[in-house]
Amino acid sequence: VAADEGILHASGSGVPPVTKDYCIIYNSNWVSLPKTLNNATFMPLENLTSTVLCSSSEVPSGVMKDKAVVVMRGNCTFLEKARIAQSLGAKMLLIASKSRLSAISDNKTGFEDVTLPVALIRYNDIVDMQLVLGNEVNVTLYSPPLPEFDYSMVVIFLIAVFTVALGGYWSGVAELENLKAVASPGERETRRKKEENVTFTPVTVILFVVICCVMLVLLYFFYKWLVYVIISVFCLASAMSLYNCLAALIGEIPIGQCRVTCCNKTIEVRLIFLAVFCIAAAVVWAVFRNEDRWAWILQDILGVAFCLNFIKTLKMPNFKSCVILLGLLLLYDVFFVFITPFITKNGASIMVEVAAGPFGNSEKLPVVIRVPRLEHSASTLCDLPFSLLGFGDIIVPGLLVAYCRRFDVQTRSSSVYYISCTIAYAVGMVLTFVVLALMKMGQPALLYLVPCTLITSSLVAWRRKEMKKFWKGSSYQV
Repeated sequence: VAADEGILHASGSGVPPVTKDYCIIYNSNWVSLPKTLNNATFMPLENLTSTVLCSSSEVPSGVMKDKAVVVMRGNCTFLEKARIAQSLGAKMLLIASKSRLSAISDNKTGFEDVTLPVALIRYNDIVDMQLVLGNEVNVTLYSPPLPEFDYSMVVIFLIAVFTVALGGYWSGVAELENLKAVASPGERETRRKKEENVTFTPVTVILFVVICCVMLVLLYFFYKWLVYVIISVFCLASAMSLYNCLAALIGEIPIGQCRVTCCNKTIEVRLIFLAVFCIAAAVVWAVFRNEDRWAWILQDILGVAFCLNFIKTLKMPNFKSCVILLGLLLLYDVFFVFITPFITKNGASIMVEVAAGPFGNSEKLPVVIRVPRLEHSASTLCDLPFSLLGFGDIIVPGLLVAYCRRFDVQTRSSSVYYISCTIAYAVGMVLTFVVLALMKMGQPALLYLVPCTLITSSLVAWRRKEMKKFWKGSSYQV
C-alpha cells in the first residue's frame, strides 16, 4: 500500500488557455509519473462522474477512446475499474472521491497487466474544474519532487521574532512609565491592585494550563460548534488588540487631537475613527476568512496585534512562574502532538487534528500565523497550502522575553536579559525549522523554544550573580 501525492495539471480551451493544478493520490508501485510538466502528455478529459464504472455496460462504447476518464468511487475495487477503463480504450483513470483522499490499495500483482495511470481526486476539484476551465479540458499528471526548503518559513521566522521582540520591548516601556509615575505609597498601592488582574501566579499558571487541556479536548469532540465560538472570540479580541496597538502609536503623534464630549466624557475624534477601523478589519476578516488569496494577510495582522497586546498586558511576576508556565505548556504540547496518536481511534494527534479541522471540517481555527508556501509542490495542494505557527508559540516564550525586559528596567541592566532571551528565541525557531525540514512532519515548536529561552535566561542570571533576585522577582513586583 502506498499513498503518493501528485499534481493534475488542467488546461482550458480558451485563448490564452486558463490552467489550474489539483491534488491527486496515486500508487507509485503501479505507475511512475513524470517529475516535470515538460515530460507529461496531455489528453482530453471525459467527465463520467454519473457512473462508478463497475461494469463496462455503464458507458457507451467509444466514449473513453484515447481519453482521460473521471468516474465516481463505488463499491467495486480500483483494479476492476482500471481493467474496464483500459479495455474501453481509456489512457488515464481518475476516481473522484467525496470523502478525504486516502491511499490507493489493492493486489499489486493484479495491476501487472494494467498500463494506464490510476489516481484519486477530490470530487469538489472536478466541479471546480468545470466552473473555472469549462467543459473542454485537457489534463496530464506529474509528480514533482518535494522541495528541500520552503522559503515561507523565513517569513514565519521574521514575523515571530519581530512580534516577540516588540511585545517584550513594549512591556518594558510600560514598566518604565509605571516606575516613573509612582511617587507616593498611595499611588503605588493603587497601581499594584490594578495590575493584580493581569499578573500570573503559580496557581493561576496551573489553572491556565488545565483550561488549555480541557478546551483542546472539547474542540476535538465538538469542533463543528466550538469553532464558531473561537472565531467570534478572535474577532472581538483581535479588534481590541489592534486598537490598543495603534492607539499607542497614535498617542505619540502630537497633531489631530480634536476632542468631543459625550455623557460627561471627552474622547479624541481620531480614536473614534480608529475604533471603527479596527472593528471593520475584524468583520472583513470574518466574512472573507476562507479566501485563501488575501485573507491570510489580514489574519496575520490581527494575530500579530493579538500576540503583542497579550504579551504586553499579561505579566509574569518572577522567573519561577515563567518556568512553571513554559514547562507545563511544553509537556502539554508534546503530549497532544506525540502521545495522543496512541490513544485516538484513527491514530492522529489531537493537536494536529484540531489545527487542520478534524473529520474534514472546512472551517479552521484562527489561532495561527499563516503564510502561503512559496515552493510549488504536490504537498502544497494535497496537505496544507500554508506554513503555520500557532499563537502559543509566540505568546508563551514572549511572556518570558517580556519578563526579562521588565527585569532589565527594574535593575538597569542595559537590556542584557531581554536581548539574550530574544536571540535564544530566534535560535529556537531556527532549530524548529531544521528539525521540521529533516523529519518532514509538523513539530511542537515549544519543544525547542522553551529549553532555548529558559536555559539562556538562567545562564545570564547565573553569570551576573542575580539568580536569586531573578527567580523571585524584584521587591517592587512582589
